[in-house]
Amino acid sequence: MYAKEYVADRFRELQDDICRQLEQADGAGKFREDEWLRPEGGGGRSRVIEGAVIEKGGVMFSAVHGPLPEKIALSMQLPPTDFFATGVSIVLHPHSPMAPIIHMNVRYFETGAGRWW
Repeated sequence: MYAKEYVADRFRELQDDICRQLEQADGAGKFREDEWLRPEGGGGRSRVIEGAVIEKGGVMFSAVHGPLPEKIALSMQLPPTDFFATGVSIVLHPHSPMAPIIHMNVRYFETGAGRWW
């Protein structure tokens, strides 16, 4: 099993790489970043771009943790436990109506009971 910090670091690097490449491809837009904290644990970085090719786009990173909600634990047949989740999410809306909107997510989820996916 991967250490959750290792996975979160790779996802941060993925967000950085995607943003660099999108800025280069767009040629005019630059990402604006907002860091945020989740009161229950963890946080993330939201990055938004408005450019020449990309009308509006977002590349988001999050790494959050805390107690797994009881209903979810029951549906997974787990005793009360904690969770950790991290991922990158992308939504891009190009200026051209002929180009498709892009939506992509990559996630990692781990429970304190040793399950991960």
